[in-house]
Amino acid sequence: MTAPPHEAHPTRTGRALPDTQQGMRRRNLARVMHTVSAEGPLSRAAVASRIGLTRAAVSTLVDELIRSGLLEELGPERPGRVGRPGSALAVSAQGPAGIGAEVGVDHLAVCAVDLRGRLRSRVVRYGSNRGRSLGPVTEQLTGLVRQVVSEVEAEGLWPAGLAVAVPGLVARDARTVVRAPNLDWHDADLGARLPDDLPLIVDNEANFGALAELWLGDGTPRDFLHVSAEIGIGAAVVVDGRLLRGFRGFAGELGHMPVSPDGPECACGGRGCLEQYAGEKAVLRAAGVEAGEDRVGLLAGRAAEGDEAVRRALREAGTALGIALTGAVNLLDPESVVLGGALAGLAPWLLPALRDELARRTAGPACPVTVSELGSEGPLLGAAHSVVRAVLDDPAMVAERA
Repeated sequence: MTAPPHEAHPTRTGRALPDTQQGMRRRNLARVMHTVSAEGPLSRAAVASRIGLTRAAVSTLVDELIRSGLLEELGPERPGRVGRPGSALAVSAQGPAGIGAEVGVDHLAVCAVDLRGRLRSRVVRYGSNRGRSLGPVTEQLTGLVRQVVSEVEAEGLWPAGLAVAVPGLVARDARTVVRAPNLDWHDADLGARLPDDLPLIVDNEANFGALAELWLGDGTPRDFLHVSAEIGIGAAVVVDGRLLRGFRGFAGELGHMPVSPDGPECACGGRGCLEQYAGEKAVLRAAGVEAGEDRVGLLAGRAAEGDEAVRRALREAGTALGIALTGAVNLLDPESVVLGGALAGLAPWLLPALRDELARRTAGPACPVTVSELGSEGPLLGAAHSVVRAVLDDPAMVAERA
């Protein structure tokens, strides 16, 4: 049995490996890496059985991956097996690390994840980025990236790449933020301002949140609509385990779907957008709560204590979400809707009204709505894990760069 397919590193310009002997070798290296990552520790014989190659061929591939620092041998397999025990293989705990970063409206965050999926370093700096020019933000983010890289290098790892999650539209070059209304950024080339010694990918935070849900979520289906929120609201569509990006790469702008065409003006230039009813700022205003550092925790706490103004604001936000999601569900027919980001922390008070709207308005059977266990960590973890997946998808390229 071959390793399951995975969403590749989310560039807009991914290239297929050529159908040559060299291309076949690279694909087989990836098959070995994915298999050991998903099912290891495994012996060479077990890997050969799963991917359908000879033991000799797999042994050659494994030796190359060990020399590159991508796999390591753990010693003889557990006792009790028939025949001579083979050496158990695992992805390296001291090899490449994926560096993930997130630019939020009110924070910057950076983390590192090793090939085994373990979080090895994480730093967060709080402070408003709304209205800040690109230079100071990227300078501060670069400092955090350098800090995390230094920490993981001290543990014997090396950075395989940097992936940055942003709350906005990202061009197909995977480095330019075309528009981020809540940051007031337009045509911002992050690639020109972030470290040039690391391969870079920039993507929408909801996309990375959806990928984290796909890769790390417990029992997440391969067809779902992921809704994520911080200050604004975004969404990502996953179809058969892959992101649906749209022609320009801008799919998923749920927060700017109109709920009421004559409603209040939005930062995007439209009127009555979902964010004006269910975004954090709108909910805080409706609840009569002043913004603070832990806004979600404050709202959840007051709702749990029975504050009727907060509960009413959350019910109204849930209704607006249900209206906006109905259009997406009717159009796309996903297996489920997953609430992530800040919405996950407020789900107990959002879900009843949201589900009522979906049940009332959806043409077919009501679509299940679940809550992400990753919460607000999804985009940051998805960014870091996307770099790890790139290593698994083409270990030869990563080994050549190391």
